[in-house]
Amino acid sequence: MAKILAITNQKGGVGKTTTSINLAASLVATKRRVLLVDLDPQGNATMGSGVSKNELDRIAFDVLTGESSIDDVRITTMNGGYDLVPANADLTAAEVLLLQMDNKEVRLKSALQQIQDQYDYILIDCPPALNMLTVNALAAADAVMIPMQCEYYALEGLTALLDTINKIRASINPNLQIEGLLRTMFDPRNKLASDVSQQLTDHFGGKVYRTVIPRNVRLAEAPSHGMPVLAYDKSSKGAQCYLALAGEMLRNEEAAIA
Repeated sequence: MAKILAITNQKGGVGKTTTSINLAASLVATKRRVLLVDLDPQGNATMGSGVSKNELDRIAFDVLTGESSIDDVRITTMNGGYDLVPANADLTAAEVLLLQMDNKEVRLKSALQQIQDQYDYILIDCPPALNMLTVNALAAADAVMIPMQCEYYALEGLTALLDTINKIRASINPNLQIEGLLRTMFDPRNKLASDVSQQLTDHFGGKVYRTVIPRNVRLAEAPSHGMPVLAYDKSSKGAQCYLALAGEMLRNEEAAIA
């Protein structure tokens, strides 16, 4: 049965999509079966996986509205080896339609239950906002991974996100956990980044991944080629760090079971 992770932060530009794509590819490299669900109308995870978002017959929108099953929508990516439920701007309409539907918060959860036994991990790339799409992701997830930059405003955004997670726990998904906080685009030469990093570790302890994702040119270039950095340049620092993150996640799970 797949573990479902929502990769989210209400602040944009923190590396959610970069993490979604590259963690998916890194887990595949460890022989895990992975599904990536693109829930962001920008469709960046779709494009970054080498799929043209403007040439799709079915997307995540059709899954949420019940027009299609995930079986009908998913695509196997060529460069990443993971399956993808793609998205494009049409997903914006789902936000309005969901508000008029029964069980609007758990539409994604119901759809994923149909295929959950076919994967080891299901990763959900969330939009940078608290809307009905994000609520669906948090309702479906077992846990939340929070990518964040180590800067002042990131701490404010984190407080808002933790409040949201608590509300989802109280109302829809009492079992929702925080999987971990991932420091992204990290520059150790920046004193503020180091200070914020230390604050995170002091406050959240073991919930902060030891793996840190640095600023990396290859990591930034890979999406424009429609591939994870592992396929674009597997020797790059970015690729090695996402492989390390996958390994850390798997070790944490093994330790939790033991």
